[in-house]
Amino acid sequence: MSRAAAPAPRVLTVRRPLVRPSGDPRRLLRAMRGLLVRRVLVLGAALLALCMLKVWLRLEVVNLGYELSAARQMQLRLEHDRQELEVEVATLHDRRRLEEIARKRLGMTDPHKGQVVELR
Repeated sequence: MSRAAAPAPRVLTVRRPLVRPSGDPRRLLRAMRGLLVRRVLVLGAALLALCMLKVWLRLEVVNLGYELSAARQMQLRLEHDRQELEVEVATLHDRRRLEEIARKRLGMTDPHKGQVVELR
């Protein structure tokens, strides 16, 4: 039996830049700090905007609650006024009251015999 050829061992190669980075390492550190500061400022601004949005939404909810309460009070007042007007209409249609107005203000009397004609 023949043995299959063993694969060649893998070699790890480390690639280095052809040109050495020019510049001061402190400059790179300052650039990284600047990038970090910018990111923190952007995230802080986003957080502030979200907080302001939450406060605005909460104020809107409170204002809508006040408007809803005022609308409910108006509804109750209008229902009360409607009931009072229904009572007033009922009293205005009362036969005794109409008869009293007809007699006192208009001087009307009961009809005499022969003045009433029945239609069939």
